[in-house]
Amino acid sequence: QVQLVESGGGLVQEGGSLRLSCAASGRTFSNYAMGWFRQAQGKEREFVAAISRSGGNTYYANSVKGRFTISRDNAKNTGYLQMNSLKPEDTAVYYCAAKLSGSDVDTTNRALEYDAWGQGTQVTVSS
Repeated sequence: QVQLVESGGGLVQEGGSLRLSCAASGRTFSNYAMGWFRQAQGKEREFVAAISRSGGNTYYANSVKGRFTISRDNAKNTGYLQMNSLKPEDTAVYYCAAKLSGSDVDTTNRALEYDAWGQGTQVTVSS
């Protein structure tokens, strides 16, 4: 099983930017599709973005499309989520997740399809 550790969260003002990182270890990272999810206090976990194992295919929630960019560097075993034009409603704990995948185009917004999860990193956007 791959292990995941997120970093890069913090407090930022509305309109600001943050870049989250997800460091993977334990298995071949390039065999896994990756996703980012978030959970605001008192709400259910929701999908944010996903990227295929090769990085060639991406998928975004409508709420972040055009503001967030998911990427990965398989040589560094790390995934990223660049978040721009942040809004107070983006405040949440952000989790990265990995799904063992046999496809170079596989992306999914279904949390149950992911095999491993990080511990989460808090993002707080102040107005």
